[in-house]
Amino acid sequence: MIAAPFRADHVGSLLRPPALAEMRRRWKAGQVDAADLRAAEDTAIADAVRRQQDVGLKSVTDGEYRRDWWHLDFLSGLDGVTLKENPGPKFQIQGQGEQPPIPTVTGRVACSKPVMADDFAYLKSVTNQAAKMTIPSPSMLHLRGGRAAISKTAYPDLDVFWDDVAKAYRTAIGHLAAAGCRYLQLDDVTFAYLCDPKVQASCRANGDDPAALPRTYARVINAALEGRPADMRVTIHTCRGNFKSAWVAEGGYDPVVEAMFSTDVDGYFMEFDSARAGGFEPLRVLQDSPGAERKKVVLGLVTTKVGDLESKDALKRRIDEASRYVPLEQLCLSPQCGFSSTVEGNTLSHDDQWRKLERVVDVAREVWG
Repeated sequence: MIAAPFRADHVGSLLRPPALAEMRRRWKAGQVDAADLRAAEDTAIADAVRRQQDVGLKSVTDGEYRRDWWHLDFLSGLDGVTLKENPGPKFQIQGQGEQPPIPTVTGRVACSKPVMADDFAYLKSVTNQAAKMTIPSPSMLHLRGGRAAISKTAYPDLDVFWDDVAKAYRTAIGHLAAAGCRYLQLDDVTFAYLCDPKVQASCRANGDDPAALPRTYARVINAALEGRPADMRVTIHTCRGNFKSAWVAEGGYDPVVEAMFSTDVDGYFMEFDSARAGGFEPLRVLQDSPGAERKKVVLGLVTTKVGDLESKDALKRRIDEASRYVPLEQLCLSPQCGFSSTVEGNTLSHDDQWRKLERVVDVAREVWG
């Protein structure tokens, strides 16, 4: 069985190479066809895999190079899901508010065909390391639009909606498993977003109870993971927003950590790179969660939002601080998020990105051996 999450790990997305970004622009403009774009993606992914392996990472991803958005490309591949403008809290970028579209449920949710299984199969074909697939958590079909974004014609009863979502995810995960996936990450901003009072207010405006949502989301995640292969390792990644180095939410994990740790997964990638995430104290709840002895917390201490490189000593001090609440052997290290959650990428250089991943590997080696 894969030992994921690894002592030195990473969330998944990588800055798009300029040549690939240009090819995607030309494809959108109708200047090249889909086969040309996919060939360019294949080449870029193979190069990125080699760089991840050279850095010393034990898990590799495809950098999410085939996606525009970390979540929407997958969610829109499910039946009954469309995209629309998001009126909710926005990312603040140079004084201006920006917001990606939100998934809107217009019909019964299902998974009638594989979603991104071919993408994973290609990744697996170009590495001998643990190939990690990242997909959005099922809760991402709800948080941003809430009840207001789910058709009352298709779903007069939300319990039926959640049953359909869990079933669709079980099918999609089955397709990924058949393609060879044994390291799956559910990207989930919902838990961290719900720590923020302004997001809680937005939930109420959408007709939802933000105090009840963490338990609902945890329950649906567990239902979605039922029947996965016994040797598949699953993690959850949560953050407070990562669009063009901007963020949406802030607040410590206290309101959500008990529900989040109740999920039947092997590890949690948790954002701790800034004061927005609060302190490590909520981590003490892990030891009272189901299956606590096998779970790991991956400390997201290295920021992907700016290029400044964290010092080894500072990272080691923070790992030591976190070990007061979770035993050191159950801790790992990673960046707090991906480097390019959307096609535009964060405001740091490619060299910055690789230096930060090298720093994660070096510090993990010095701390854990």
